[in-house]
Amino acid sequence: MATVGVEEMSQIERENSEEVQENREEIKRIPPWTKQITARGIVASLLIGIIYSVIVMKLSLTTGLVPNLNVSAALLAYVFIRTWTKLIQKAGIISTPFTRQENTLIQTCAVACYSIGFGGGFGSYLLGLNKRTYEQAGVDTEGNSPGSYKEPGIGWMTGFLFVVSFVGLLALVPLRKIMIIDYKLAYPSGTATAVLINGFHTPKGDEMAKKQVHGFMKFFSISFLWGLFRWFYSGGGECGFSNFPTFGLKAWKQSFYFDFDMTYIGAGMICSHLVNLSLLLGAVLSWGMMWPLIDRQKGDWFPQTLPESSMKSLTGYKVFVSIALILGDGLYNFLKILFFTSQNICVKLKQRNPRTFSDDTNKPQDDLQRNEVFTRESIPLWVACVGYSIFSIISIIVIPLMFPELKWYYVVVAYILAPSLSFCNAYGAGLTDMNMAYNYGKVALFVLAALSGKENGVVAGLIGCGVIKSIVSVSSDLMHDFKTGHLTLTSPRSMLISQAIGTAIGCVVAPLTFFLFYKAFDIGNPDGEYKAPYALIYRNMAILGVEGFSALPQHCLQLCYGFFTFAMVANLVRDVSPKKVGKWVPLPMAMAVPFLVGAYFAIDMCMGSLIVFVWHKVNNKKAGLMVPAVASGLICGDGLWILPSSLLALAKIYPPICMNFMATKIA
Repeated sequence: MATVGVEEMSQIERENSEEVQENREEIKRIPPWTKQITARGIVASLLIGIIYSVIVMKLSLTTGLVPNLNVSAALLAYVFIRTWTKLIQKAGIISTPFTRQENTLIQTCAVACYSIGFGGGFGSYLLGLNKRTYEQAGVDTEGNSPGSYKEPGIGWMTGFLFVVSFVGLLALVPLRKIMIIDYKLAYPSGTATAVLINGFHTPKGDEMAKKQVHGFMKFFSISFLWGLFRWFYSGGGECGFSNFPTFGLKAWKQSFYFDFDMTYIGAGMICSHLVNLSLLLGAVLSWGMMWPLIDRQKGDWFPQTLPESSMKSLTGYKVFVSIALILGDGLYNFLKILFFTSQNICVKLKQRNPRTFSDDTNKPQDDLQRNEVFTRESIPLWVACVGYSIFSIISIIVIPLMFPELKWYYVVVAYILAPSLSFCNAYGAGLTDMNMAYNYGKVALFVLAALSGKENGVVAGLIGCGVIKSIVSVSSDLMHDFKTGHLTLTSPRSMLISQAIGTAIGCVVAPLTFFLFYKAFDIGNPDGEYKAPYALIYRNMAILGVEGFSALPQHCLQLCYGFFTFAMVANLVRDVSPKKVGKWVPLPMAMAVPFLVGAYFAIDMCMGSLIVFVWHKVNNKKAGLMVPAVASGLICGDGLWILPSSLLALAKIYPPICMNFMATKIA
């Protein structure tokens, strides 16, 4: 082993002392928490929140698969404020410096806003209440009781979001020091966002940011213009580049084609190779093998006279096999995270003694300074307790009035259990970066559907799922943000207020964004672009909770057993096998999505992975720097094009050309 010379050692010591001194100066320069939230920051958060709300709404209503966009939001926040300050300076106006704290708060507020668009259930449990999904689940189905639907409305959706979204903000505030400082939970997404923001706000980071901003703007423009170009050729059904038979007409009929969608390509660049390859495997297994084989059993396994949308026909197999994969994966990860959480807490409690946590002499100076800033401006315990109680009481009164099917005492039990469930989820997310809120919601869905009976079970299950999921998810997201704030020396008070502002904006923006899609496009059409697959999946989960296995078509139970077991075994093999083997084991949750949606978006996502793979081979350093910026540009450009295309559709202005393909007619 090589030894370090005296000169090298002194150089390292000088650099460390300079870094410590720089950090001390940074702490002195930190603005008070009341000045960290700025008017320009809120405006930037609103704009970014709207853009990303449109993007995640599109993803929720098409595939239901939304990548983590926190890092992308932090980059876009930097682009917005840097552009703003340059314009102001050119006009001769002096603006306040753009700090890492302001960058952090804009990112926090924007993420809280667009998270409502995805987590609010517009593509799952709320949309599962509408009449179209009720009819798709089978009007003659015993558990799908007559009248158990509620059409979407801006008023009731906004009110519902306001009463359920704010409770989670205060559930874990008293435990923030324990989870961030004492237990040192990693929260990988929060840490990655902090690293990016800290990198921007250094002398070297400014040069790096310029390259990323240039790449973002370039591909943003390309993506937006490509969306406009595609629109001209999409007049009518099955027209345009989104139905381009890349691999031939026979493959196209089984949904195997590349549809040139920049959103999915960008999402594929952000998601890991394993997620994208799992999507492709699920597509090949379902649309390439299983569905053609089961369709041949028409007349034997299910009557030929049944419409394709019936849950007793091929659609039933698609839905329930997807549910089996989702539940198997969810149950395994739920038990795994509970095990690791319990084990980790036990170890921490055994280690916890006055010396362990009070002796800071061995801690790095950076950590001491971050901890000082994090604990200096504490949030009073009484504020969290009183706020949680007030918001809970409002929900307990309002939700049963909006949905009489869900009894008030069920809501009371939910809010009593919510803090402990939120702690388990936030702790597990800190260890693994997996937000398991939807799995807690699914448990509530099945339990409440079964307890509420056939008349009220479906609606009670879907709304109860939303109540639990909202509390548990928001609490976990807030801890991720607290981790980012801890590493960027941002006040917890300003973080909490920023999250609350973003949540309030999201409760208004998300329903409006949803209705833009709902009025402009054919939402829920199983043969259209906006299939909204999870709406049907969640409603059938509720029916399954009411009816039991009698809701399944013939031989479907055996298939469900097989895929449920496969999901459990695949996860177990990935966790216990050597890393070189485990990294190739597919993800069952990702495999489940194309079972119902189709293969086309999986091909787009894999194209994103291929671009990243080749780029890293050609220029690894540049790829590491530019991939997040380019992916964000592709997603945002295509996402922004949705706004004018929706307005054109609402104004009854349709594309002038239909580009279609047909087989050659040989004489």
